[in-house]
Amino acid sequence: MKTTQTFSLLIWINKSKIVDDEAPIFARITIDGKRAELSLKKRIDPDFWIIKTGYASTKHPEAITINNYINQVKSELFKIYTQMQMFDEFITAEAIKLRYTGVKEEKRTILQVFDYHNEQMKKMVGIDVVHATMVKFKTIHSKVESFIRYQYKKSDYYLEELSHQFISNFEYYLKTEEHIQHNTTMKYIQNLKKITNLAVRNDWLDKNPFSNFKCTFKKVERHVLTMEELRAVESKKMDMLRLQQVKDLFVFSCYTGLAYIDVMRLTPDNLCVGIDGEQWIFTERQKTGERVRVPLLAQAKAILQKYKNNPDIVNAGGLLPKLSNQKLNAYLKEIATICKINKNLTFHLARHTFATTVTLANGVPMETVSKLLGHSSIKTTQIYAKVIEKKVSEDMGLLKAKLNQKKKMKKVS
Repeated sequence: MKTTQTFSLLIWINKSKIVDDEAPIFARITIDGKRAELSLKKRIDPDFWIIKTGYASTKHPEAITINNYINQVKSELFKIYTQMQMFDEFITAEAIKLRYTGVKEEKRTILQVFDYHNEQMKKMVGIDVVHATMVKFKTIHSKVESFIRYQYKKSDYYLEELSHQFISNFEYYLKTEEHIQHNTTMKYIQNLKKITNLAVRNDWLDKNPFSNFKCTFKKVERHVLTMEELRAVESKKMDMLRLQQVKDLFVFSCYTGLAYIDVMRLTPDNLCVGIDGEQWIFTERQKTGERVRVPLLAQAKAILQKYKNNPDIVNAGGLLPKLSNQKLNAYLKEIATICKINKNLTFHLARHTFATTVTLANGVPMETVSKLLGHSSIKTTQIYAKVIEKKVSEDMGLLKAKLNQKKKMKKVS
């Protein structure tokens, strides 16, 4: 029960709507500063209205009838408010008004807003929205639905019931029941806040209860291959066809910076002649829809040439073998063991390697790398610069150690 809620009722006349010298009588319900106004279907000459008391003057010929009716309305409104308190209902001025007038209040739920949002987004796929974004919001819808069933034993949750505790419980659920990492949990919460922001903008929710919830992200160290490690993978011959194909796909990404889904979507139509007359890849990032133009380095060209006449790949209309991301990453762990690389080798690590070891470390400007990666903001690319700075720091540390060692040896001699 909401003990801190404020409730007030004012009976007044609207002089701006005077007709035939009479103004309509209204009741104004106020709950926590939010108003709802209700016409009493009665009119009175303003000269016979006492503003201070909210009643008709006794001098009015129908004063008793009007004032009794006002008392009846006030009594009914107070009764509705008291009943809603007793049943611990979510009370708003509009809810009291609708209860009094007999109009059924439309209560929206969080999953209904999700459905509304996702349906709108579905129509925008291919226009202003990429399919991956649609999938992302379907996923968060599913997570919220599962959470509501687990936490509250309900199939849905009213917007009016949302609170800061709801989001805290959701965070706890994602981490403990779904075993989702902190940063991914924060991304889910950010997407949920977008849904509640939509509800606020459409006046379905007075205030976003998550507005004071701060999403915090932990710094994650991005692993990359050194040039020595990349060469080790490139030069290693794999005995099994599946491992050889996975190695080729991984190395291709290391020299193009293309993400898994973008490599899988490549067709001969993506091979174009660039401004320099050389072979380029022209494509769009599936994740963001950003255009990507990548000049092909010799290593990437060699891999494309290798599969150029492969009948299975040609018949499928692709450029390279197609494997699921799950299988690719599983096989990459085998390759890491074979090549004696003590790192968690994933396909996405190839994109990081392209950004750092292949480009930035070799003097390619940040702005160019950002374009090659298809980043919508250079701030995203600047994350990789920190990896380069760390490598510089480590190298300088080794240099200092060597110089100090030589200094010590000189003193001894």
